[in-house]
Amino acid sequence: MITPTKIRQVFKQNHGVLRLLPIFVPRRFSAPGRRLRLHPDDYFALGTARGAIKERWFSSVITCMNGPLAPADEGLSYVLPPSGDIAEKFTLRDAQEALGAELVGEELMQKHGGWPMYSKFFDFGEPLFHHLHLSFAAAARVGRLGKPEAYYFPPQLNNHLGTFPVTYFGFDPDVTKDQVRERLLQYTKGDNRITELSRAYRIELGTGWYTPPGVVHAPGSVLTYEPQWNADVNSVYENIAAGEVYPHDFLVENCPDDKKMDVDYVLSLMDWKKNVDPHYKQTFYRPPLPAGSGKGWNEKWITYGNPYVAAKELTVQPGATALIKDAGAYGCIAIQGHGTFGGQQTEAATMLRYGQTSADEFFVSAPAGRKGVKVENHSLCEPLVILKHFPAHKGVPTK
Repeated sequence: MITPTKIRQVFKQNHGVLRLLPIFVPRRFSAPGRRLRLHPDDYFALGTARGAIKERWFSSVITCMNGPLAPADEGLSYVLPPSGDIAEKFTLRDAQEALGAELVGEELMQKHGGWPMYSKFFDFGEPLFHHLHLSFAAAARVGRLGKPEAYYFPPQLNNHLGTFPVTYFGFDPDVTKDQVRERLLQYTKGDNRITELSRAYRIELGTGWYTPPGVVHAPGSVLTYEPQWNADVNSVYENIAAGEVYPHDFLVENCPDDKKMDVDYVLSLMDWKKNVDPHYKQTFYRPPLPAGSGKGWNEKWITYGNPYVAAKELTVQPGATALIKDAGAYGCIAIQGHGTFGGQQTEAATMLRYGQTSADEFFVSAPAGRKGVKVENHSLCEPLVILKHFPAHKGVPTK
C-alpha cells in the first residue's frame, strides 16, 4: 500500500508536477474511431463483452459509469513515481487525499472539496446517439453531479473524420415539446428518428463548442478533446443510431426508480430554452482565442465562456523554451512533438500498447502552476503541442 508519506515524497521529488499513466476506457456501444494512438490489436484488450476502447481519460479522480463488468477503479488516473516502477503507482485521488490544497489549491478545496473536473479523448468512428447530460438538480435526485462539458477537435488526432463528421445540437426553434414527447413515446416501438427535429453543424477542426447540462446533442464521428465536470450521467433520447439499437434503460438509467416510466419526467431533464435557442451557434460555438505568447511559443484558449471548465492549447516551436505560468492546478496531454515538461521528459505518443506507460500526460499542482512550468521543445522540426485542462477561473474569457 502506498502511504501518504510516499505520496508526499513523490510530489516533492517531482516539484509538484506528477506524471500520469494512460487510462483507456471501453464502451459497450458504437464503433471505435481508432485514433487514440493505441496499438491496432488492443482496441478489444478488455474482451468483447466490455466493448472496444473508445476513450482515454485525463486527470480523473472519479470512476466511470460503465456497467457491472467494469473494475472498481475504471476511469481513475494513476501517478507513476520517478522510479518508473508501475507497482508503486497511486491514484490521483489518493494524491488529492494526502496533499489536499498543496495539490489543487485552497480555492478548489474550499469551493469543491477537491479537483472537480476531468478531461478525455472521445473517439467514436460513427455518430453517437442524441442524448443529454443531467443538470445539477436532476443529477442530485439520483445521488450524482451534473455534467457540463466542452469540445475541441484537435487536428493532430484527426487524420480521418469517421463516417459522419457532423454534430446535432438541441432542436430546431420551431419544434415543440409535444413533438419531442411523441418521439420519446416511440422509443420501444421503432426508430424514433429524433434527430429529424434537431439542427446539425459540420465539425471544424481546431475549433470547439460548450454544451451545458440539459442540451440534447449527438456528437459526430471526430476524435474530441472534452474537458468536463466530475460526472458521467446522461439520458439517451435516440433509440437507434448508426444502425445500433439502444434499450429503454439508456433513456432512464439516471432517473429515480419511480420516474423511469414517466415520459414527462424525462422531458423535464431538458433545458428547453437552450435547446431551441435560435442563435445556438452564436451562443455556444467556441473558436480559439489568443491566450498569451512569447519568443517561440503561444497559447490559445480552446475552452472558455462557461463557469465550469476551461482549456488552453500550448505550442512551443522547435528549439524554443518557455516558462508558462497559470492561475492554479491543471492537467495536460502532449499531442505532438517531444521535449521536457517541468524537468521531465515528455513525448506525444505514437502507438501505445494497452497497459504500457507513456510520457505524454501530467498533472501540475497549484503551486507549480503559479510558479511556472518550464517547457522545452527538443525537436528539430515539429512543434511541441500540449492541451491543458482545468476548472474555470477569473482569468478565463467569458465569451
